[in-house]
Amino acid sequence: MGRLFGTDGIRGVANVDLTPTLAHDLGRAVGHLLGGNHRRVVVGQDTRRSGDMLVAALSSGLASVGADAVELGVVTTPCLAFVAAAGDYDAGIMVSASHNPAEDNGLKVISGGRKVDDEAEDQLEHLIFQAESLARPANGEIGTIARDPTAVDAYRAHLVEAAGEAFSGLRIAIDCANGSASVIAPDLFRDLGAEVTVVCGEPDGSNINDGCGSTQPEGLAHTVKLNGLDVGFAFDGDADRLIGADERGEIVDGDAVMGICALDRLAAGTLAHGLLVVSVMSNGGLERAVSAAGGSVIRTPVGDRHVFEAMERSGAVLGGEQSGHVIFRDRATTGDGLLTAIELTKTMRAAGGTCLSELAARIPRLPQVVLNSAVRHKDQWQIDPEFGAAVSQATNVLRGRGRILVRPSGTEPKLRIMVEGDDSEEIFEIARGLARLAETRLN
Repeated sequence: MGRLFGTDGIRGVANVDLTPTLAHDLGRAVGHLLGGNHRRVVVGQDTRRSGDMLVAALSSGLASVGADAVELGVVTTPCLAFVAAAGDYDAGIMVSASHNPAEDNGLKVISGGRKVDDEAEDQLEHLIFQAESLARPANGEIGTIARDPTAVDAYRAHLVEAAGEAFSGLRIAIDCANGSASVIAPDLFRDLGAEVTVVCGEPDGSNINDGCGSTQPEGLAHTVKLNGLDVGFAFDGDADRLIGADERGEIVDGDAVMGICALDRLAAGTLAHGLLVVSVMSNGGLERAVSAAGGSVIRTPVGDRHVFEAMERSGAVLGGEQSGHVIFRDRATTGDGLLTAIELTKTMRAAGGTCLSELAARIPRLPQVVLNSAVRHKDQWQIDPEFGAAVSQATNVLRGRGRILVRPSGTEPKLRIMVEGDDSEEIFEIARGLARLAETRLN
């Protein structure tokens, strides 16, 4: 059997791969690892229909080993992380598959306000496979299951404090992806003084991320342009990502958001150590803009957990991914789409009414090509002498003018080849040549 935990917890098709039995066993594993004894675990979910089923199984598993489950109902993942860290809780579990389709779901374990590390996941996986043999306390030692939707009030207050007066008088659109943001974002931004147009804020259990949200923000961008609004914000299903739309209806991705905030903090002298942490997928134009302003960029493997760990090691307070996971480590322990919208808006207002399009224009974008080669031996590309030599040769050709990233897909039998540089024709030819060679050598 393969490893249960992927790059972002356990995910799969609900009731097929991710069954109530697996959720129950994870609850038992978490509760056992905490030592039972009425340790408190806070549980949240997004708007998927399978959420109630999986939360019930999780809570049952926790109680069966003596841990107490406190269910929050529908919340964002950043809210669950905040409550788990700030409240009287020993851990948290979020039931969400983030930006995935509605039929999927996921289980994400949080400790200290952040996703647990690989070592803890390995321990939990070992316990899941022996869940039936774990202790079963009786009577008063059995855990309790309670519901406390008011626990999110402190998180909302945290966002209100962060926003200040930044939204007063703004006309904004928000795309809630028919997900967790639907339960908090519309009222939050209205209470902050904005005139709010809501897109995809009516979840029905099956429409989360369906043609909307941060992975498909075109509808939001059209709404902003059509109605002459100031700015738009698109969240994903659990609202830990943000993609923006400027007043012209142009999409502003995570790289641009990070760049805008990094340049502002560099100018103010508040970007700790002058560092921005990004993944290998971030565009080279972002790195050039930050370097030209006197800052430095650290790159990590793909995954917001890798970004956060590098931020901790380096002392950086700002980092994230092109996909819209942006982490303000001085305010949160994880990427938070709502907080990112607040920080971006504060930066806009601090610029004296400068439009988002003007700020985004300061972050150049280098031409970039990503090709996927269908190969059987995706993990062997580094040891194939001919393909490896071709990658090295192409890297030398682009040295100082671009870069090449080759990595196997985590979910498909494909090798992803990204080439970036100043000359779009040159990088396309390089990418196409490498893709063809991969299909010849690695099949």
